Amino acid sequence: MLITEYRLDLVIQALRAILPLAHPADTTLRYFFQDNRIGSKERALVAETVFGVLRHRLLLEHACALNEGQPTARRMALAHLFRFGGYNLREIEPVLKHDEKAWLGSVKGLKISALSLAIQAEFPEWLIEKLRASHSEADILALGQALQNAAPLDLRVNTLLAKRDEVLAQLQSQQIDATPTPYSPLGIRLKDKIPLNKDPLFTEGKVEVQDEGSQLLGLLLAPKRNDMVVDFCAGAGGKTLLLAALMNSQGRLYALDVSEKRLANLKPRLKRSGASNIQPMLIAHENDLKVKRLAGKIDRVLVDAPCSGLGTLRRNPDLKFRQSPGSIEELTQKQSAILASAARLLKKGGRLVYATCSLLQEENQHIVEAFLAAHPEFVLVPADDVLQQQKISLQTGNYLQLSPVTHNTDGFFAAILERN
Repeated sequence: MLITEYRLDLVIQALRAILPLAHPADTTLRYFFQDNRIGSKERALVAETVFGVLRHRLLLEHACALNEGQPTARRMALAHLFRFGGYNLREIEPVLKHDEKAWLGSVKGLKISALSLAIQAEFPEWLIEKLRASHSEADILALGQALQNAAPLDLRVNTLLAKRDEVLAQLQSQQIDATPTPYSPLGIRLKDKIPLNKDPLFTEGKVEVQDEGSQLLGLLLAPKRNDMVVDFCAGAGGKTLLLAALMNSQGRLYALDVSEKRLANLKPRLKRSGASNIQPMLIAHENDLKVKRLAGKIDRVLVDAPCSGLGTLRRNPDLKFRQSPGSIEELTQKQSAILASAARLLKKGGRLVYATCSLLQEENQHIVEAFLAAHPEFVLVPADDVLQQQKISLQTGNYLQLSPVTHNTDGFFAAILERN
């Protein structure tokens, strides 16, 4: 696409709105598009450039500082378009000011391998320090580089309404490049992003957008048809709908969340899905009376805990700048409290899956180890054993640990706990 003054100005305006990171980038961008009625090509350029700048922000800030420059929104946009956007100097030159051509020449000559680990991995220093506890420098670099790529579009087939082979055939008949996901028996991976919300497969409830790693969490919980099941932090209900399908819409499935807005977003998805065993339930906090009434009655509990989201940086690159050591500490206190409360719901012999989309041990293993030390009536079930029972050819040890480097999923962690 030709870069004009108008298009460059749109990108600069969007970056000025988003880079302070007072709010999630995708939310700010949605408001920007509502306020600026622009064409689909311009929207695509703005979105790609904004998220590209967030993915490569540390390198671009370094590049902007060359020749004594400042990391302004304009310079960040130009450096990204030139370095990562596929544009050459001749294509960008018409919109450049007098001193920018020489500066962009020095941006092109920048050798990334000579820069700090933080810039190469695109991780803030505080995050690198936390990752050092469980990763070598080479692993941190590989992880950072994998998280700089955009995530693929994964779908989950709703088995209440369709079979995976049927959906694959329908997508391929539309000339859409679609393949089965390697681990989840319910997943389909699309090579390219498509406007799915208008596709009959989506509008008829046969597919939902869901990362393959997220699908595996439901398969670890493995609810039976007539079980009583709780999705403790249901959010907008992606995993709730998966659990309903695994239960063949039988038994009872409570979708708990503290956000009325998130539960409201579940309603249209629930209607499309054909599931009839889901009961959304708004709670004030993890010790709400509604929660206490379910104590000791539940067969299966999924705790997809509020977390830093650092495993989702391919989709939400702004999170690494919006989190901090202080916010991580607050989250770990919340995670411990939620896990302890959710565990009280289980019957003897019941199963709980504790999961996050975080890369940090303090949100993952440390939470589970502390819980097990304080609750001897619970045991850790090796994730490999459960995956094998589900006929999933994946081995990650006692815990499910997924990485964009190894598995091409978001970074996920899960522990399976059973009550003796």
